[in-house]
Amino acid sequence: MIRGGIMVKVKILEETEESMKLLLSGTDRSLANALRRSLISDTPKMAIDSVRFQLGTKEQDEEVWETTGPIPDEMVAQRLAMIPIPTMHDKFHFQDECPNCKDLVEADRGCLECQMIYTCVVFGTEEGRWVTAGDMKYLGEESLEIPSDYKSIAITKLLKGQMIEFYATAVMGRGREHTKWSPVCGVSFQPRRVGVLNNKTKAKILWDMDLKIKAKDFGKDGKLDDIEKVKILAMELNHVGEGTEASRDFKEAITLEEIPGEFILEFETDGSMSPRVAFEKASEELAVRF
Repeated sequence: MIRGGIMVKVKILEETEESMKLLLSGTDRSLANALRRSLISDTPKMAIDSVRFQLGTKEQDEEVWETTGPIPDEMVAQRLAMIPIPTMHDKFHFQDECPNCKDLVEADRGCLECQMIYTCVVFGTEEGRWVTAGDMKYLGEESLEIPSDYKSIAITKLLKGQMIEFYATAVMGRGREHTKWSPVCGVSFQPRRVGVLNNKTKAKILWDMDLKIKAKDFGKDGKLDDIEKVKILAMELNHVGEGTEASRDFKEAITLEEIPGEFILEFETDGSMSPRVAFEKASEELAVRF
């Protein structure tokens, strides 16, 4: 990653299907914050933008079902907007950039390359039937169905005689337009720190508490630079920090020092895309602005 002719190093510390922790080196707080903001506001994502509810009654099994439910259609639409829609950046365009629709007026836009349509028809039961994200069926290839981990997201609950039928349309957008288009959450960054052993004798106060971090965790130079252990140390220092009885003798036997130019960035995704894709797209968006 390059900023102003200077190469910023990015190292993956942890990566799962839903979260990522990165070490940024050779940079400053402004770029780390710019990445944070870009992840939240600029990363392109598909989300349900409009819903057409079919209203009326329907006869089935010699019974009449009515399109009513316990919550208003507006609230159902709001919940649909927050369901993670699989986002394939190589298959879909923004509607105002779509080669088929960009020259049309906004009301006429919408094709297989810039929108996704989901349909849902569910009937209630005597005990009550939950309508979930898994009841939504994509009108297209199976790979773009709602991910299995999120099919249990509740939308509403229907009793006997009640039904719901709708068509939901998803389009590409960015988080700065609406939070439904933000693919990440819990985005944070902090300076990378190391633990420094300043006084072995007084540090024994902490060791005697029989916590996780021990004297042997510090190297010969009296420093602890393992990122996860430093995180644990920061919490354990609260036992001897300001306001505790032990702080009078402990003082600054162990301190935490920031490493210039290094920051730890971590975030989670909503399931619409992998953390790696979210970070790559946020970096691309940021590079264009630079």
